[in-house]
Amino acid sequence: MSKEPTSSAAGASAVASTNFIRNIIEADLAAGKHAARRWSGAPGPGAQQLAGALDPARIRTRFPPEPNGYLHFGHAKSICLNFGLAQDYGGRCHLRFDDTNPEKEEQEYVDSIVDSVRWLGYSWDGSIGQGQAGSESNLYFASNYFDWMIEFAEYLISSGHAYVDSQSADEMRASRGTLTEAGADSPFRERGVEENMDLFKRMQKGEFADGAHILRARIDMASANINLRDPAIYRIRHASHHNTGDRWCVYPMYTYAHPIEDALENITHSICTLEFADQRPFYDWLLERLAEGGLLQRPLPQQIEFSRLNLSYIVLSKRKLIQLVEEEHVAGWDDPRLPTLVGARRRGYPAAGFRLFAERGGVSKSDSLIEYSLLEDSMREVLNESAERRVAVLDPLRLIIDNYPAGASEDCFAPNHPLKPETGKRAMPFGRELWIEREDFMAQPSKGYHRLYPGNMARLRYAYVVRCTGFDCDEDGAVSAVHCEYLPDSKSGTAGADSYKVKGNLHWISLADACPAEVRLYDRLFAVPSPGARREGDPEGTERDFRDDLNPDSMRVIQAWLEPALKNARPEESFQFERHGYFVADRVDSQAGAPVFNRTVTLRDSWSVKGGSRK
Repeated sequence: MSKEPTSSAAGASAVASTNFIRNIIEADLAAGKHAARRWSGAPGPGAQQLAGALDPARIRTRFPPEPNGYLHFGHAKSICLNFGLAQDYGGRCHLRFDDTNPEKEEQEYVDSIVDSVRWLGYSWDGSIGQGQAGSESNLYFASNYFDWMIEFAEYLISSGHAYVDSQSADEMRASRGTLTEAGADSPFRERGVEENMDLFKRMQKGEFADGAHILRARIDMASANINLRDPAIYRIRHASHHNTGDRWCVYPMYTYAHPIEDALENITHSICTLEFADQRPFYDWLLERLAEGGLLQRPLPQQIEFSRLNLSYIVLSKRKLIQLVEEEHVAGWDDPRLPTLVGARRRGYPAAGFRLFAERGGVSKSDSLIEYSLLEDSMREVLNESAERRVAVLDPLRLIIDNYPAGASEDCFAPNHPLKPETGKRAMPFGRELWIEREDFMAQPSKGYHRLYPGNMARLRYAYVVRCTGFDCDEDGAVSAVHCEYLPDSKSGTAGADSYKVKGNLHWISLADACPAEVRLYDRLFAVPSPGARREGDPEGTERDFRDDLNPDSMRVIQAWLEPALKNARPEESFQFERHGYFVADRVDSQAGAPVFNRTVTLRDSWSVKGGSRK
């Protein structure tokens, strides 16, 4: 059963803790903690860095993804945090690929991650630090540090801090102990330096099968922190690597590689999520041992943890996302319903919306469930400012203006953006027959209905006031057309326009000029805030499958009519479809003359906070 974090509908609970990382950085800068650091211009061990000039970057952070999958919303939070801090404090943020596991990493993911980070608006190239001349590229691969990692491992052996263990994986697991019981020393723990060094070098030469030996740090098998009970630091893996090919048959464990990578790159503040807090004692232990040997320069990197993103109505577990893709609940990793960055981009979420969401959400050390509506609000705010307005009729009903001359046409003018008059206006052709939304007519109106019904008047936005005179039905009794007459002196923008007081204001498209389009109405992928979580009233011990909570209405594909100005919309071009929401031309399928639009987000939140249902 999954545990639900505490809800934080407004995200306000994080505000008080938002600045704890900034407080650490500002205190370090005020104390001049890193002022004497040297930087050779590239990653390297202590001697190389000490031969360089003073580091022009006041701080260095990093975003270190493993290239074994596509980035998701949680990664976006980390990217915005690390790159944003570096920008704010005159520093540098490194993009480092933590590619130490040859069996899971592919160049496809490297390329996708690079593209996603750039799309979010960040760069690892450019000027060095605030107000500094020159530039450097801070794109790195951990696999390029393997030689140094081997050198450091051999130092640990020679200094008595590491040994080769020949137990099986099951034996090591059994001797590790538990959270309440100490572990047991390996029978190979007291091997001498010479034997350990010989075995480790033979491991590197490929003389042993996978799993035959493993290099472990020698710390304390009785430690209360289970991560300090002689953790593994190197294993045998006869596997080809995407970057180094077949050069290596031993590979470092992540917990060994991660702190070394930070130190080689002069990282000052190593910011990661809370699950790494228990690993911090080993992080510090390892760097201290290497610094004692003169292999790293001081001050050493500082690891700082913050809570990962917990957002309602989504799952971020890689295992669960793989299930959704492989079982075809979604149409690939860039499906606009998935919380991947490639999916969000295809849905039309603007990169600036993620940056705004990260800024508003802040960081803290406590888990809280943030309402998905807060992310959508950030997207709406950005799109409201940036997206030009257009008209689309999604559920068309024919409107016939009986007193308008047959075959006649005229232009009406609509602002491209009401908040930006400098964007000008566009012409919308107007004629005798139009498309309107089916919901804008009722044969028998309900109380408070102000749109078209027999005898009532409404304004056609940017055009004329019309009075409904009747309607036609098809053989099934469904309304097939609405008849109106227009008031010639009521055209918007003319002197007589204000003499008619009507409440209904409808959008429309000229039937003769309308552009057909496929429109994909995307919604939340899950129907409940915490997919798979036990709900109130469930019997004790109930286990739910997160897939049972999929929203059956998360995508609906319709054929719609668009105003002619949308016919040649560019892929990834976003618009507000008036009265409907924000839409984007699909970056894969949309073509000039045959547009395909995805709904990015509705104009306002249509989900209730409680119960997970639509309002």
